[in-house]
Amino acid sequence: MLNNRKNSQANQTGILYRHGDVLIGRIASLPVGAQKRVGATLAHGEVTGHSHRIQQSNAVQLWVHGSNLFLEVKEPSATLIHEEHRAIELPQGLYRVWRQREYRPDAYVEVTD
Repeated sequence: MLNNRKNSQANQTGILYRHGDVLIGRIASLPVGAQKRVGATLAHGEVTGHSHRIQQSNAVQLWVHGSNLFLEVKEPSATLIHEEHRAIELPQGLYRVWRQREYRPDAYVEVTD
């Protein structure tokens, strides 16, 4: 069995990270047609004004495809921070970002922070 970095990264696809109401999942590639987005904020808090953001903004690139958000960590790692949660180190790679939703009888809605 080969044990090189490329194989190691491929085996990590599907790994999930939870950071409050944000879920981040490792993916193999960006969808075709994804567009660059400026900034390093993954989710804004509507109630508190706090945000889930990458501390080293130059280490990442955000992408959007339709209503889906993607994160590319270009450096060996990047730190996800928020005022109410412990920081998470994300290793280099590609990720999809979801906001947690909750069920209400009339619809599914994103959780507000």
